[in-house]
Amino acid sequence: MGFLKSLLASLLTFYHLSTTAHVIIESVPPLVAKGDDVLFLVRDLPENIQTLAWFKGLTNTTDKIAEYGLFNNVTEPGSVHSGRETIYLNGSLLIEKLTEKDIGFYTLRTYDEHAKIVSTTPTYLHVQDFLWNCGRHATSAQPTIESVPPSVAEGGNVTLIIHNLPENLEVFVWFKGTSVLWEHEIARYIVGSKSSITSPANTGRETLNSDGSLVLHNVTQNDTGLYTLRIQSTDLKSEEAHVQLQVHTSHSANSSQLRIQLLPQYAAEGESVLLRVHKLPEDFQAFTWYRTVYDDPYFEIVKHNRVLNTTTWGAQYSRRETVYDNGTLQIKNITQKDAGMYTLAILKSDSKIEKVYVQFHVNKHVEQPFVRVTNEVVSSNRSAIFTCVSPDTDVSIRWFFNKQPLQLSRSMTLSPAKCGLRIHPVGLENVGEYQCEVSNRVSLATSAPLWFE
Repeated sequence: MGFLKSLLASLLTFYHLSTTAHVIIESVPPLVAKGDDVLFLVRDLPENIQTLAWFKGLTNTTDKIAEYGLFNNVTEPGSVHSGRETIYLNGSLLIEKLTEKDIGFYTLRTYDEHAKIVSTTPTYLHVQDFLWNCGRHATSAQPTIESVPPSVAEGGNVTLIIHNLPENLEVFVWFKGTSVLWEHEIARYIVGSKSSITSPANTGRETLNSDGSLVLHNVTQNDTGLYTLRIQSTDLKSEEAHVQLQVHTSHSANSSQLRIQLLPQYAAEGESVLLRVHKLPEDFQAFTWYRTVYDDPYFEIVKHNRVLNTTTWGAQYSRRETVYDNGTLQIKNITQKDAGMYTLAILKSDSKIEKVYVQFHVNKHVEQPFVRVTNEVVSSNRSAIFTCVSPDTDVSIRWFFNKQPLQLSRSMTLSPAKCGLRIHPVGLENVGEYQCEVSNRVSLATSAPLWFE
């Protein structure tokens, strides 16, 4: 509460009306639980407005929380004002001591001197039972996807595993290709209801797990290509990540199909990686490397024109790249910022463009984690939350109980990134030693045991 009021004091000191009508609402803090306070922080209010009002819901104007007159500095409570809401002159709304009933949509409307609506801006509030004190925050590494194995034989199975998940998950959605249109959707998983839904691009060979990973069974050459994961969080923000699925046959080595080989398969920080191109078309006119799956000039690393015999470096050139006549690209002294998807676009003699994709991950040796536990009493029952504290991102986490892999019981809940373990209620069977293990593709480390009773 003190933090929110200090923030408001600072904001109101420098407050001025913006010239844009694109109103922005931000929840501060972004994640809240029952009993917390939340501020709907408003930015970029339109000019020349006389009144603003907050409503509960999207369309029902009878459920008014409060109305504020900028011309007279007067607040009028509405029909659904509970005494816990405060509206400020910059449009921000403070709600104190949140409950489950506060979950839902909220709408801010602004009006001119003629009571005509100038802007309508919705936002959504999700109130959780409790908050995990671990996991990825908004400023840390973005989600990445790893194909396991990196290349799968025709008829085999492959798992697309997600790293760096946010903790406030609402929905996972998988798509075939880079388009996030409905007809390309494979499946979606709804975290709150623990249910999955199959979609138009589902072949019946896919399994969507509760951690968001997608398993493809009995793969064929038609499964080769890019896959897109869209993650929606409880604050209605969404993120996307891509992965390239490689399917090979017994004849792949002798195939005339264009492909890229990653050397080494798993690289550590400071090493060099080689994106070796095989079977570059003999009649190619030019090729371009991009730092993402999109062939936008902003993401261009290098362009080589065979006809003019010229090489032009693009906006993503970092002076660590070397390009060869056969299309191969080398990147030296790599960092974790270099990890991700790369696109090679080839202009052929018939003016058609062929694209091929490659992805690599950059790893560092993980540090030893440690386990922290907090206790609380909920409805007269004791609860415990264990946290695996690690400075490393893009890692997998496993829990151990009395030196054995932890078997989850009904009273146990894992956070989406598996860094948090909640036991509610705690029983005698939960007394013992707890450890966590963090690992990436090149190393692993296990915490010292923590005795819990």
